[in-house]
Amino acid sequence: MKNLIKEVRISLIATLLLAILVCGLYPLVVWVVGHGLVPKKAEGSLITSKGKVIGSSLLAQGFLGPHYFHPRPSAAGEGYDSARSGATNWGPLSKKLIDTVRERVVAYRAENHLAPDTPVPADAVTASASGLDPHISVKNARLQARRVAKARSLTVELVMEKIDAHTEGRTLGILGEPRVNVMMLNLDLDGKL
Repeated sequence: MKNLIKEVRISLIATLLLAILVCGLYPLVVWVVGHGLVPKKAEGSLITSKGKVIGSSLLAQGFLGPHYFHPRPSAAGEGYDSARSGATNWGPLSKKLIDTVRERVVAYRAENHLAPDTPVPADAVTASASGLDPHISVKNARLQARRVAKARSLTVELVMEKIDAHTEGRTLGILGEPRVNVMMLNLDLDGKL
């Protein structure tokens, strides 16, 4: 019995120390380091306009209408709901996925006044794993440029310059592909940056 009490006491002390370390000290160290090295990112890369938070450069938002560049489709609830982040989990042979992509391709071509045989970038018709990816491919942005320019009464050249200004290179110079942050591009076109 004496051994049992000793073992329970050791277990409780170990659990308490581990809880303090994992639930207290580690998060505190991560918070201090994050705010010390990259404070803007540690706060969620929030974007403000006229003193009001209007979004984050890390999360997609649904932009409606022909005068906006549109992000990737979202599977995260209605309206790019960050509380419901996630994918559809449809496999590559899923009839539902195939039908959804086919419908999106037709809609994308019609919305952007493209020929029926124009190749459509995959990111224009498929959701990302989180459903909240703020980026689109450069090709996707360029295919939307003519529609946006016409709706805003701008030249296509000016819209292409804005796309180039918001094109981010590969991560660490080698990972991924160049991409365009839709949120930042749309806010720049609205004059909010």
